[in-house]
Amino acid sequence: MENNVTEFIFMGLSQNEKVQQLCFFLFLLFYMTLMTGNFLIIMTIQRSPNLNSPMYFFLSFLSFVDICYSSVTAPKLIIDSQAKVKSISFVGCMVQLFFSHLFGCTEIFILTVMAYDRYVAICKPLRYMTIMDRKVCSLLVVTCWLGGFVHSFIQTILTVQLPFCGPNLIDHYFCDVHPLLKLACTETYMVGLIVIANSGMISLSCFVILMGSYIVILLSFKTRSSEGRHKALSTCASHITVVILFFVPCLFIYLRPSTTFTEDKMVAVFYTIITPMLNPLIYTLRNTEVKNAMKRLWVGRLFDRNKRDSGVKLSGAGIACIVPVSERVAGNKSVITS
Repeated sequence: MENNVTEFIFMGLSQNEKVQQLCFFLFLLFYMTLMTGNFLIIMTIQRSPNLNSPMYFFLSFLSFVDICYSSVTAPKLIIDSQAKVKSISFVGCMVQLFFSHLFGCTEIFILTVMAYDRYVAICKPLRYMTIMDRKVCSLLVVTCWLGGFVHSFIQTILTVQLPFCGPNLIDHYFCDVHPLLKLACTETYMVGLIVIANSGMISLSCFVILMGSYIVILLSFKTRSSEGRHKALSTCASHITVVILFFVPCLFIYLRPSTTFTEDKMVAVFYTIITPMLNPLIYTLRNTEVKNAMKRLWVGRLFDRNKRDSGVKLSGAGIACIVPVSERVAGNKSVITS
């Protein structure tokens, strides 16, 4: 069957105009917060010599992936909330599908790598820097990218070859596999099974590995001092919070047959916008080293700038006061001379 569809129409989160206006301001605020928070974490880690451990290397990479991931869907959602017709071309839809799964799967892998990093740091502290050296960290990041690319390539190839002969109305706010399979003019049962095996099993496998690693870490706390136990538990708690917020919605969407529910759109908001926005807050508020680095780097610089500005004003005021005095002295000398 031939593909007669050249564009798709999104239904968005709601058809109510007041709700759409609320979505515009709400998600614009979310997106601005997301971009600011993640850029702040990246710049803080890059400019702080104290934050040079592998954990912060992976954290900066996670923030970068969060920025890319949300930028695939959030700007389009914000713009469409003000548009009467929420359209996207067929090619644009496939591009959005590819990059959303690329960055989404890469984030799944980087969260798994971060759990392994915490396992080595807590359970094998003496060998930590030897095991997690810069070469190994770089190799793990490249592996995350390659894994995300392979996953996304499979998803896109499976979808782009399907025939779409109408209708072209997508009950979602971005192009995803299940809504597109629903519109295909052919039997998609086998494709749906491959999607479950690809997206669903990746999410489930990584989730099981993550939970297993954190269980091992929690069991190792028995041999730790109270101070070490508190610090390790604080770090792991932030990671577990991010994992739950990200993986539970993903499992709900992709670990099931190719069906769609009205709740899918709101669930998708969690892993495409909410979780990437909360990641900087979760990691910052529960990490003393990051908070202190931000205070030194940003608050300290602001204080120094204000101090320099006040010094310039004071020196300028001093010059302004000295000039008239010198003029008066010169004037008095000229009077005496005369």
